[in-house]
Amino acid sequence: MFSRRDLPALHRSVIEWFDSAARDLPWRSPDRSAWGVLVSEVMLQQTPVVRVLPVWNEWMSRWPSAADLAAAAPGEAVRHWGRLGYPRRALRLHAAAAAMVDRHGGAVPGTYGELLALPGVGSYTAAAVAAFAFGQRETVVDTNIRRVHARAVTGNALPARSLTAAEMRLAADLLPAEPTESVRWNAAVMELGALVCTARSPACEQCPVRTACAWLEAGRPAAEYVPKGQAWAGTDRQVRGAVLAVLREAEGPVVRDVLLSGPVDLGLGGEGRLSAALSRLHGLGAPEEQRGRALAGLLDDGLAEETAAGIQLPT
Repeated sequence: MFSRRDLPALHRSVIEWFDSAARDLPWRSPDRSAWGVLVSEVMLQQTPVVRVLPVWNEWMSRWPSAADLAAAAPGEAVRHWGRLGYPRRALRLHAAAAAMVDRHGGAVPGTYGELLALPGVGSYTAAAVAAFAFGQRETVVDTNIRRVHARAVTGNALPARSLTAAEMRLAADLLPAEPTESVRWNAAVMELGALVCTARSPACEQCPVRTACAWLEAGRPAAEYVPKGQAWAGTDRQVRGAVLAVLREAEGPVVRDVLLSGPVDLGLGGEGRLSAALSRLHGLGAPEEQRGRALAGLLDDGLAEETAAGIQLPT
């Protein structure tokens, strides 16, 4: 089990492991922009790297700066969010980009406080961007980091169900004092949780701190709860995603009845992707009331808007 005098060895072990095992990700490259880091941090929330990579690359090609995204319609951000899930993140990024143009000349601000003041940017994202884009000493705490801390230091199989003040104090206590080392530590612990100290099948034999891990020393006690994945099939979230997929494929407004009623022959000809999206929506067999509820949610969240011609992505 680690004590304060063990911290230099702990830092060295994890950072040296990271230097040899870290994935080669574009938002970690020396020439990455602060904007690229911010986009990656928003996209990676509750979304695995393998799904984020192609969308991040496409976004950075299309909108290489905050000003480029701000100049586009909010609906274009939603359209090119693809199937990453939680599409309100696209609207938040667009709003943050617009604020950066208004307040910071289109640049990503370089301090935690300025980042936190951007619309849609929370404490985790502000800390992560300040650290990974600007090299600042910030306490970065995501799910992977919490899990490594819980096992290696406190001996628990999993962290608390939601972030606690005690976890934040622990993370702050573990953070190296030197800014450059603190940035590497944050990234390294996050990577260790993602690749080795995973939630369901930790590869303890590959862990650089296995000989001093409090959880292993305690005999790998079981977690106090079993993490449950969110249901998908048949849920409002599934129907909502299918409705939004139709709007993404449409080049203009879609008549409400086309979304809410049963399959119809639209005579779409070459518009194969839109036709396929409509087929997937109605193929779910969701009742019209559920489709209406999903559509109402999209409208309420600003992910869609209704005009005289029909439903479309926000303009």
